Amino acid sequence: MHRRNNVPATPVVVLLIHETNRSRILAVQLRYNYRAYPDATQRRALASAFGCARVVWNDCLRDRKEAHAAGLPYVKSAELSRLRITQAKRTEERAWLVDVSAVVLQQSLRDLDTAYKNFFDSILGKRQGRKVGPPRYKSKKDTRQSIRLNTNAFSLKENGTVYVAKVGNLKVKWSRRLPAAPTSLTVTKDNCGRYFLSFVVDTEPDTLPEVEAEAGIDLGLSAFAVLSDGRKIDSPRFLRRAEKKLRRLQRELSRKVKGSKNRAKARLKVARQHAKAADRRRDWHHKASTQIIRDNQAVYVEDLAVSGLGRTRLAKSVHDAGWSAFVGMLEYKAALHGRTFAKVDRAFPSSQVCSACGFRDGPKPLHVREWTCGACGTVHDRDHNAARNVLFEGRRIVAAGRAETLNASWSAGKTRTKVPAQRGEAGSPRKGPTAQAGIPGL
Repeated sequence: MHRRNNVPATPVVVLLIHETNRSRILAVQLRYNYRAYPDATQRRALASAFGCARVVWNDCLRDRKEAHAAGLPYVKSAELSRLRITQAKRTEERAWLVDVSAVVLQQSLRDLDTAYKNFFDSILGKRQGRKVGPPRYKSKKDTRQSIRLNTNAFSLKENGTVYVAKVGNLKVKWSRRLPAAPTSLTVTKDNCGRYFLSFVVDTEPDTLPEVEAEAGIDLGLSAFAVLSDGRKIDSPRFLRRAEKKLRRLQRELSRKVKGSKNRAKARLKVARQHAKAADRRRDWHHKASTQIIRDNQAVYVEDLAVSGLGRTRLAKSVHDAGWSAFVGMLEYKAALHGRTFAKVDRAFPSSQVCSACGFRDGPKPLHVREWTCGACGTVHDRDHNAARNVLFEGRRIVAAGRAETLNASWSAGKTRTKVPAQRGEAGSPRKGPTAQAGIPGL
């Protein structure tokens, strides 16, 4: 698909995977992003909506923080809705809340509830992944803003526009058809001033024809990925390519007076250059991950500690590679298309074990790109050998998991499970054996 006006070449798709029995999920929700082009009046209306949603969030958050500090019970959502939305509209101080759809205000309160739930679940150990802190106040200086709407506050028009309550009909660049009627909409303004509409759509998995090939993947920096069949995918290094122009734009930004309009313009130029690199990287990730999923019935990849590597001298190269986003795409596309996907524990010594005989040869520094097994004499390319070991370990993990699942839930039968799409602004908690994959909204 051709790219125009910095529109993502493919829609953003987000998926949560949940398995409770032998079968894969039977219903999923996907998220599609499209570029929107509001006129001046609509931009002012959206700015008002962003601001009102932020005020409701901050007011409700303040009430809960003050109640907690005073030793009072947790303030319920119904009480906050009555005080900070219904009654606030009747006051002189918050009378302008009536200019925005009530759905926007209620969804802001629901997002706060979700943020608190994620925080509590994280404290109690119910939420997997990184620890989540308590909700924080939102600033009007935030460069990325969004509002959420349900079907009561938006509709698709026959002329190709999207009606948003108290905003009007928005022009949209439809880079791809929606597969079904959307169930919710998020309107986002990113840090370089672009507007996007993010639709959540209920759909069925699109199972691909089965193939015999399976792939283990070793991710790296010199080569972005090496597959167990010997294929190497070169790293595109989009951020590195843009560094020269970014350095010039950053110098221009540093010379501008803080708070001036010229500084705001210079900041926008820097943000647009970063967004351009991010869009290209995302498009490349989509194409590479789709090809791997189409070519292989099962895909296995090492669970890298990306956040840790992001604090080393390799940080810029690690962030430029975008491993987490790529692995997330592999994960949700595997679930969507009926493929097997598994992550191999990061502690697994994929670079130390001979993939031919299984002999563990010990750790090796990064500059060693080729080595000879001390037991069988096989000469290995470091990355190819690691990819083969990831393949073998992934097969073992999947086989063990299937045996455990069969023993635990043989009599449970198949249950139709609808899987919600992840929201970028508040996230979705993961329960039990849930694995999450996603592409952050723009």
